[in-house]
Amino acid sequence: RLAGVDKTIVRIESRRLRSPAIDALFEGVEDHLVIDPDREVAEEVLRLMEYPGAVDISQMADGEVIVLGARLPADAPLVGVSLHALGRELEPDWDFIVASITRIDEETDEEVTIIPREDVILRAGDLLRVVCKRRALRDVTNRLGIARDMPTRALLLGGGRTAELLAESLIARGLDIGVIERRPERASELSARFGQAIVYQGDITDADLLEQANVSGQDVVIALTGEDHANVLACLYAKSAGATQARRRGTDKGGPETIAVIHRLELLDLIEAHQVDAAVSPRTASANSVLRFIRGDGETVTAVATFLHSDVEVLEFAVSDDSACNERTLADLDVPKGALVGAIVRDGKPQIARGRSALRDRDHVIVIARPDSVDRVTALFG
Repeated sequence: RLAGVDKTIVRIESRRLRSPAIDALFEGVEDHLVIDPDREVAEEVLRLMEYPGAVDISQMADGEVIVLGARLPADAPLVGVSLHALGRELEPDWDFIVASITRIDEETDEEVTIIPREDVILRAGDLLRVVCKRRALRDVTNRLGIARDMPTRALLLGGGRTAELLAESLIARGLDIGVIERRPERASELSARFGQAIVYQGDITDADLLEQANVSGQDVVIALTGEDHANVLACLYAKSAGATQARRRGTDKGGPETIAVIHRLELLDLIEAHQVDAAVSPRTASANSVLRFIRGDGETVTAVATFLHSDVEVLEFAVSDDSACNERTLADLDVPKGALVGAIVRDGKPQIARGRSALRDRDHVIVIARPDSVDRVTALFG
């Protein structure tokens, strides 16, 4: 800042630099962002646990609008349904809209993300991003075939600061938790801090230790260490052990939900191929804060979300009196084909956007856009 830089971003990973004294250094400093990756990851994992079955979750407009990502299972009610038919069913007051689809391109055999039009037919395996009203979440998850109950038992694999922050939040919500931590001193420290939790000292890839921690009986298993392969292997073992136990009991439960923290994004395909339910990256967990910081001043661009599994962004704009979209309907705006207006929030009340929807000063608009459309969308709504 002394050299004249207008905006600065600091990523703090050292425990010693996370203290009230350090925070006090930045008080009153404008255009400055401090990122805490551990807290960002813990908060993202917590959101995924609140919406089991989702691969990612973003809350917009103070939580009134949810952007939910989920892969369509083969038995989902929406498989084989065209967006045109779905729209007819949802009229006149839509509760949700399919904003983007990530699927295998038949020509290139690679995954691509599209902003869909109404002639698109939904397929098993599609990764949908759905913009919906919070109150409609149960209906949406039922239609997507991913409806689950909130977990009551969780096993955290790894006892670092991210696990500590997550454990604190889960215990406050009344969950029964266990923690596996390799370092003896750290395991003792966590055991003393969280008397309600059972802390096991050992390696998260030790099958005997995982059985001792009742990995197959958990609702959710979260691997949080700094070792990607260990995280993935432990999640795969949890799935396998849970499925084996289910077969013995004659139930159709396929093992606990699994969430793996990964640092190397090239492992994402491996995770999806082996059916780890969700992945969280410290890199992308911090990206939303950074993008909001650099895309706007917090007054026009109020929230930004990016995703591991596709290149679209979700942006929330606050319409002002001098916005290009003010006092105009969406049908009158030249919204690029690589973008879709998902929802409008007026006076705290969300509505799914339609072409006839008109925008006013102080409305909040949630838009999903491909990278090449972000600048045009920002010019329209910012």
